[in-house]
Parts: sequence; structure tokens; C-alpha cells
Amino acid sequence: MMESTETVLDTPGGEKRTCPDEELVHPAKRARVQDKEGENGGSGSQQALDFEENEKEECDEEEPMEGEEDVEGDGETFADMMKHGLTELDVGILKFVSDHKGFSGILKERYSDFVVHEINKEGKTVRLDDLTVPVEEEPLPEPEQQVQVLTEEQKNQLEELQLFKNKEGNVTIEVMEDTKERRTLIHKAVKAMYPGLETKTEERDGRRFIVAYHTAGKRALAAPRKHSWPKSRGSFCHCVLYKENKDTMDAINVLSKFLRVRPNVFSYMGTKDKRAITVQEIAVLKISAERIAHLNKCLMNFKLGNFSYKKHPLKLGELQGNHFTVVIRNISGTEEQVEQAMSSLRNTGFINYYGMQRFGTTAVPTYQVGRAILQNNWTEVMDLILKPRPGAEKGYLVRCREEWARTQDPEAALKKLPVKRCVEGQLLRGLSKYGKKNIVTAFGLIPRNNRLMYIHSYQSYVWNTMVSQRIQDFGLKAVPGDLMLSGGKAHVLSEQEAEKHTIHDVVMPLPGFDVIYPTHVVGQAYRDMLASDGLDIDNMRHKIRDYSLAGAYRRIIIRPQDVSWSVTSEHHLAELRRTLAEECTAQMMLCF
Repeated sequence: MMESTETVLDTPGGEKRTCPDEELVHPAKRARVQDKEGENGGSGSQQALDFEENEKEECDEEEPMEGEEDVEGDGETFADMMKHGLTELDVGILKFVSDHKGFSGILKERYSDFVVHEINKEGKTVRLDDLTVPVEEEPLPEPEQQVQVLTEEQKNQLEELQLFKNKEGNVTIEVMEDTKERRTLIHKAVKAMYPGLETKTEERDGRRFIVAYHTAGKRALAAPRKHSWPKSRGSFCHCVLYKENKDTMDAINVLSKFLRVRPNVFSYMGTKDKRAITVQEIAVLKISAERIAHLNKCLMNFKLGNFSYKKHPLKLGELQGNHFTVVIRNISGTEEQVEQAMSSLRNTGFINYYGMQRFGTTAVPTYQVGRAILQNNWTEVMDLILKPRPGAEKGYLVRCREEWARTQDPEAALKKLPVKRCVEGQLLRGLSKYGKKNIVTAFGLIPRNNRLMYIHSYQSYVWNTMVSQRIQDFGLKAVPGDLMLSGGKAHVLSEQEAEKHTIHDVVMPLPGFDVIYPTHVVGQAYRDMLASDGLDIDNMRHKIRDYSLAGAYRRIIIRPQDVSWSVTSEHHLAELRRTLAEECTAQMMLCF
């Protein structure tokens, strides 16, 4: 994985400033501990737990699906709830990469303090710099035909509709010469002359009409027609997603809601932090760029652009890495300590632990659900997802869980849950539809990526724990019995090979049926850990194919590229923040 980092260290002093957007969040709702690390790169340092209520997206053009309006949480403050959350020790993050004294600071005091740009599989940093929609290459009617099929009055009406000046929301064109050829000419003429408009044929009182409307308009989304997909166009619309203060799964759920499609039509290469500004590539199955681009007028804290059509989706893990630009505030420690720590990051790197967001924010970590899936214990899966728990929960989720605990009635619990697209709502809908004796099918209503995240979380938990064990036993050097990749395949290092390689070459396996394990004591530790969880390391295939784990390899230590840093006081950050905003996208105005 390629990691590059820019770090700005903010020393106490100077004028204190706050972001207007973040002044809406009560201080009691944000718990901060020193030194947070992100999922896409980590260290053994203390984890900062940050939280901010999801901001509500509003779109005058769209209406949320029934029962999916945002509802504010209530109950105890977030700071109180997070007392019950996970710590690094709970997920196997136990070791530091170096023994210098280090320094402390506040990471992600503002979500704009953490900017992430994905690095795609070609090694290019993903940026949002083009909001235009690609020109279609399908055959279009000749200009003289367009003139013949549309009157001047119809052209004016269509132009007003295209510019959102038509209060009716559509334009109706009566087909005087009712032949298929004539209707086809009108359909093609409207699409050619007025990009962003869609057409459909309707029959009223024995007469035929062609109705033009916005591709992603209110009525189109409420009941989209299944238009033919051009054969010359790739099935997947790839685009760049810019988002603020929302994690990738939440963002996909919002986009799917407003496009009126299932979340599983989206694919992406990696999940990105919530409390951050992130830029990443996504792909959507058979949804046009026009429909997606329309959301730029509707959604807050999102932008989509750099559209292209391709024949393939994106796959998790295809990215080469991420570029981070980070601000650490209120640092304590001498300049020498700062220099030591940052030099260590640049020269040695960091332990490549999976970060805390991989494991959830409540007292029920996601790896426990993943373990129950692998154990084929579906009653446990249902209980872990739905049971009451301390931790960061909105009020309606608390009431839903309490109702479930009291009645075990999925329909009654579902009525307490206005946001139906969350995992709990999807599982309850499945239980209501298929019954509690068919939990596997009910669980299947949760989007595939969400379901797989549970078992990936278990793999990550095992990997973190085993890496801590490996560093405890052998330190930061390659030893006989370690694994390294050669030509895409793992092999065991001999004593001679270990002397020629460094810790940066060593990989550790995520458990699965298609990996090998270290031949030293850590290999046995893998076997013992899985056995204690009731799993057979020699049989990681599941009865349900989706949940069979092939496994993978991950480097123990990552040395990021292009690391730079500077120490500045608060009042010097304003210009830097403006610069970062311009780098995120040249076509957006960001609130910092």
C-alpha cells in the first residue's frame, strides 16, 4: 500500500478559531483522547474517539422514502456513552513502533483537519476537478429532423424545463402522426438537444403523448423507467465522490436513497473515515452520469464528478493507498520530541494496524458479529446486532433495541425505527418478512458489502492481535519463519533470506483457506486463537459461499512516502486551510 502524508502540528497559542459548521455541535458530544489514527494507516498510539451527529441532507427536488427522515438522538451525552466504547487493547492494538518519548495532541478537532485522497491502482491521486457530464456517443437524429419534430413553442418549453424554470416539472408533446418512427424521432431529438432530460410515452384518452422530464427529477426518481442501456456504453458509471464528515457506507446509503436504487449497485475500493474530508472513486451499475450529477444540486457535503463509463466495477482493496493531509492541534512536547516522532514516521513508518472504525463505536464490536457468522451461529448474529448496548447510539436506535429485547417482535421494533436503511432496520425487515426461523435469509437483506464488513472485521481483529504477538516475540527485524511476498505469492523466509530482508518486507496473513501461515511460534498462535473461537484454521470455507474466507496478506510495517511536516501556531493555519480546500477541488466552495 502506498501512503503519503503531510502533517501540520498546531501549537497552543494564537487566536482561537472555530468552524461555523462545527459550532452546532455541543462540546459534550465530542470525546477527545490524544493521537487518533485512521483505518488506512495506523500506529500503536492512543486512539482519539470523535463523534458528530450526521448532518441532514435536504433536497428541494427530492423526497426521502417513507419513514426515512432524520431523527435526532437523545439520552445521555456522547462523552458519557463513549465510556462504554472500545479501546485499542480491545482490538489487538498493543505495540509501538519506536521507544522515543513522543508527543501528544488533538487529532480531528475539526473534521476538516483530516483530508484523505485515494491513490488508485494506477498510482494516481484521485481528485475531483471536473463536474461535467460525458457526451454520449450514440447516434442522434439529423438537425433537420430535430427541427421538423419539435415546434418553436415546444423548444422554448423544453429549454425552460432543462433550466428548472418550468413549474409543472415536465413538458407534454402530443404525437400527431402516431407512428413508432415519429415517436422515436421525438425521443432522440429531446435527448440530443436538451441533455439531462428524459422522455417517456403515455396514452391519454386514446391519444399518445411524449412526456419530457428531468433525468433525476422528483417524479423520475419516484418511479424510474427501465430505459435501454446503450450497448456502446460500459455498464458501470465511475465517478469521484467528495464527502465531508460522513463515512463511506453512510454516503452510499444516502446516494442510494436519493437515486432510488439498492446500495449494492455501488462499488468502491476502500472505506474512508467519517470525521474527515475524503475523495475517492466509486462505481455505480447502470445509473447514468446525468442522474448522478443531478445530486450535486440536492445534497450537502457531497460532490460527484469526473464521470466515465467502464465495463467493470471497483473491488475492495484495489487501491494502492491514500494521501493524508493532517492537522494535529494543541500539541505538547518539545521541538526535539516532535522531530524525533515525525522522523520515526518518515524513516521507520508505523505498525499497519487496522483502525478503530473497522470495529464499530459501541460496546458490541463488529468482529463479534463476524465471528458468530463464521461459527454459523445465526441466533447469536441476530442477538448481537439487535440487543441493547451502552455506547454511541441515537435515541430511536435505543428505543428500537429496547422494544426488541422486550417483545422479540420485529414489526414492533421496526416501528420504533424511522431510519429503515440502517443495518438494524434491514435485519428487522428481513425477520418480519421471513420469520425468526429463517435468520440467514433475513440477514441477506443487509447489503452484501455491509455483511462482509463483519467477517472482515473479525479477520482484522485476528491480524492485529497476531501482529502484536509477532512484534512482542521478535521485534522489528525479519526472522526465519516470517512470510514475504514474491511474485504475488507468499513464501517462508529461510535463515539466509531473513538476513537479506527487513521488517518492511514481512507480511502477515488474514486468516482464510488460501493463505499460508508463519512457521515460527506465531503460526501456532493463529491456530490457537481461531480454535478458542470455535473455528478450524484448516477449514475456512463456509456453508454460504459469500462468507468463505480466502484470506490475504498485509505488510506489518508501512513506511509512508513523501512525508513532510511543519509546526505552526493557530493563527497561521488560516492560509493553509484555504490552500487545502483548493487542493480538494477547484470547483467547490468549502466552509472552513
